[in-house]
Amino acid sequence: MRNRNITIGDVARLAGVSNATVSRALQKPDVVSEKTREKVNAAVLETGYTQNVMARNLRLDRTGMVVALVPDISNPFFSEILSGIESVATREGYNVLIANTNNDPAREHIYASYVQSNLADGILLLNGHVPVPNGAQKIIGDMSNLPPMVALCERIPNVDLPTVVIDNVDAACLATQHLIEMGHTNIVHVAGPIDNILTKDRRDGFLSALENAGLAQNLSDIFYGDFTINSGKQAFGKINQKEAIPTAIFCANDEIAMGVISAAREAGFSVPDDISVVGFDDIEIAEHYYPTLTTIHQPRRQLGVVAMEQLVELISSADAKIADLTTLGSQLIIRKSVKKVE
Repeated sequence: MRNRNITIGDVARLAGVSNATVSRALQKPDVVSEKTREKVNAAVLETGYTQNVMARNLRLDRTGMVVALVPDISNPFFSEILSGIESVATREGYNVLIANTNNDPAREHIYASYVQSNLADGILLLNGHVPVPNGAQKIIGDMSNLPPMVALCERIPNVDLPTVVIDNVDAACLATQHLIEMGHTNIVHVAGPIDNILTKDRRDGFLSALENAGLAQNLSDIFYGDFTINSGKQAFGKINQKEAIPTAIFCANDEIAMGVISAAREAGFSVPDDISVVGFDDIEIAEHYYPTLTTIHQPRRQLGVVAMEQLVELISSADAKIADLTTLGSQLIIRKSVKKVE
């Protein structure tokens, strides 16, 4: 088998299993039996499958490395996305450098320069902007000199790049509509940073739901911060000073929602008996929090899978035809943090 390109199908036939089983054995070995892992590993060694992937990259003058720019690796939102990215990377013979930038433009530019320095083949942008000197405005209208890039999770305004997202406006509207359908009319929104595109989209969805229901759109009912638990706590401190305490709060992400719930409890309120709370993202802890959190589910692993597949296409062919915007579905997950107003 060593005289031609070795495929995952060759490994599967030799091991006597399906292509999908080979993929699982290589990407998530804990989900297959030890006997199956041994058969797959033996077939990989006999066929030279791994070595073949490395040789292919050398022939094509590629490094086999991509960079994923992540603004805050400690944020649990990114875990499933990175898992999806890694699964495709493993399948396609790439390694992923997870670059934790801490939102530092200098660090972002250093990692992005890996591509220009032939240390990596492409970039996945999870940080909401293009990491170039002097900002993205300098390259608008001239994207031809950029390395292969795909943005995911949030749109990057004024930059023409393949982007994989959900419809954040529609999802936020759906979350707010749920509160309205449960009888709530005094609803406030705890948002992210005021200049963030996700903040804008989810705020617009919140306001749209109020308008559709004939409820007042009061901008003083929007509290800005960041996407952290502490931000949610601080926001509730301000909400608790309002003359009329709201019966429901829509939060721009789950961490904010957890901070809101924690601060509400400390202030003597019960969730959901006194105040209902809805989050956004459906991170792992959302279904284990108390009360379990009603939230918008983002298909985070699939976001990573689709974005990495698109990046592989871009790296493989300069003429790859990829949609500017790929929108995946989201859904409302109803749990225990919302109570119907009688």
